[in-house]
Amino acid sequence: MVANYEVESIVLDRYKQGAKEVQPSLCCPTSYNKQYLEKIPQEIIEKDYGCGDPTRYVKSGETVVDLGSGAGKHCYILAQIVGEQGEVIGVDFNDEMLSLARKYQDEMTAKLGYQNTKFVKGKIQDLALDLDSVQQWLTQNPVQSIDGISALEAECDRLRQENPLITDHSVDVVISNCVLNLVRPQDKKQLFQEIYRVLKKGGRAVISDIVCDENPTPEMIQDPELWSGCISGAFREDTFLEMFEQAGFYGIEILARQPEPWQVVEGIEFRSVTVQAFKGKEGPCLERKQAVIYKGPWKQVVDDDGHTLCRGQRMAVCDQTFNLYTDANGPYAENILALSPYQEIPLEDATNFNCKPKATRNPKETKGTDYHLTTTPDSDSCCDPSECC
Repeated sequence: MVANYEVESIVLDRYKQGAKEVQPSLCCPTSYNKQYLEKIPQEIIEKDYGCGDPTRYVKSGETVVDLGSGAGKHCYILAQIVGEQGEVIGVDFNDEMLSLARKYQDEMTAKLGYQNTKFVKGKIQDLALDLDSVQQWLTQNPVQSIDGISALEAECDRLRQENPLITDHSVDVVISNCVLNLVRPQDKKQLFQEIYRVLKKGGRAVISDIVCDENPTPEMIQDPELWSGCISGAFREDTFLEMFEQAGFYGIEILARQPEPWQVVEGIEFRSVTVQAFKGKEGPCLERKQAVIYKGPWKQVVDDDGHTLCRGQRMAVCDQTFNLYTDANGPYAENILALSPYQEIPLEDATNFNCKPKATRNPKETKGTDYHLTTTPDSDSCCDPSECC
C-alpha cells in the first residue's frame, strides 16, 4: 500500500533507475522535430521519458522553464528554438537526472555556439526553494534536534523570500512533459499556483501529461508501480483543465489529444494530452467605448470571466478584456473582430466599466454622438463600367 507521504520516494527511486538504464515502460510514443534531435547526445534521448512535445509551441527569444526536466532533452531542444536571446531553465528533484543533463552542457554549448541553458534542483510544486542552497546549509548545519528542524524551516523560508529559485513574473512559458501526475495529491493545487506565480502577465503554460477518462480505483492508487508509471496520479481529463482554471488561467485549450489510449487499466483509459493556458486576465475594468464581434462558428461562446459573446453582434467590453481578445499572441484574436472607438479615450479619462455577462454596444457609442459624417464612394476605387469586376 502507498501512503501519500511515500509517493515522492517511490517516484524518485523509479526515475533514479531510469537515469542509469533505459526504462521503456515510462515512455508514451512521441515524435519530435529531427533537426533538433541531431545535436542532442544519444544517451539523453534514450533516457528521456515523456508523453508529448510541448516544445513545438515555444517561440524564439522566450524564457522557458521545464518542470521535471529529467535527462534534459526538452531543454536542449528548447535551447535551439529560443536561440541565443532566449533562456531555458530545467527544474528537477532527481540528482541522477540532473547529473545526466548537466554532463553534456559544455558539449551542447560548443555545438550551438552559445550558452542559454541551466539545470537547477527543486520541487516543481515549490519553485521558490533552491534545494542546492538548502543542501549547502544542511552540510554546515546538520539537523539533530527539534530546534534544528525549526532552523531548517526558517532557512527555507528565507531562501524562498530572499533568493527564490524562480522569481515571480519572470517566465514567458512553463512547459512540462508527463511530470505533473507524479506530484502528491495534496501538493497539486500548490503546483498549479506555482506555475501561475512564475509566469509573466501574458505568459502561458504548455503542459503535456497523462489523463484518464475515469478516476483511478483505490486499488490502483495504492499500487507503487502504477504511481511511478504515470497511472495512479493521472488527472481525470476534465479535472485537469479545471485545475488551470482554478489557478487563474484563461484561454485554456487542448492542443493535442492522443486518439487511442496509451494504456487501459481495469477498463480506465489513460492517454496523453497537451494543454495550453494563459496568465494575465487580471486588471481594472475601464470604459473606453470598445466593442468586439465574435466571428463564429458557434452561435455564442462564454469566456473564463463569464462574458457571453453572441456571433455577429457588437459586444461591449472593458479595456482589459478588449486587449485580451485582440492580442495576436493570445488565444482569442483569430476569432474576434476588434472595434475601437473612432475617438480614443485616454486611460486617465476612462471611467469604471460595468461588466455584464452579456452586453451589446450601440454603434453610436463607438462612433461618438457627434459623428454625422456622410461619405461617397471614391470613383477610382470601384470597377470601371467597361471592366469586369
